[in-house]
Amino acid sequence: MKKYLLTITLIVFSVAGCQKQIRNVYKGKDNNTVVLIQVNKSKRTMNLCNKSGDILYTYKIRLGKNPKGPKHFQGDAKTPEGAYYIDSRNPYSIAHKSLRISYPNDEDKKYAASKGKDPGGEIRIHGALNRWSLKEAIRIHKTRDWTGGCIAVTNREMDEIYRLVKVGTKIVITP
Repeated sequence: MKKYLLTITLIVFSVAGCQKQIRNVYKGKDNNTVVLIQVNKSKRTMNLCNKSGDILYTYKIRLGKNPKGPKHFQGDAKTPEGAYYIDSRNPYSIAHKSLRISYPNDEDKKYAASKGKDPGGEIRIHGALNRWSLKEAIRIHKTRDWTGGCIAVTNREMDEIYRLVKVGTKIVITP
C-alpha cells in the first residue's frame, strides 16, 4: 500500500512539476535555472524544469537493460523509481560526464534489507561510455536500453545537462 501511495504521489508531483514546454527560451535568470529533473521511464523522456514549472529542455533517454519496474537490488539492471536528488558531479567518469543520483534512499535500503539483499548504488545520468566510438555510441543510443540502471543521453546532451544541473537538484523518476 505504501509503495502504491508513493507512486501516485510521485506521478501527481511530476505532472504538477513541469507543465508547459518552453525549450531553450530565456525568460530571465530565475526562470532559466533548473530546479527539477522529471524522468518518465515508459516514455523514455527526461525534462529539466524551472521553479515556475516550465519545461526548459526535454531529452530522449535510455535506461537500464531491464527497465520495467523499480530498482530494488544490485545487479538487477533496473532504473530506480522515486524522488531523489543529484548528489555529485563527475567530469571524468567512465562515461562522458555524469551526475550521480542519490539512490538508494532510506526506503530503498529498507526494502533491500528486508529481502536480505544489497540495494546497489552509483546510479547516474551520463553520456556514452568513453571507450565507444561516436558511431557506436549513436547506434546503441538509438536502438536500445543499455545501462546497468543509469539514465543515458548523448554526449552533446550530457554537456548541456552538466552545465545546467547543480548538486542538490531534485529528480523524480516515474514508471
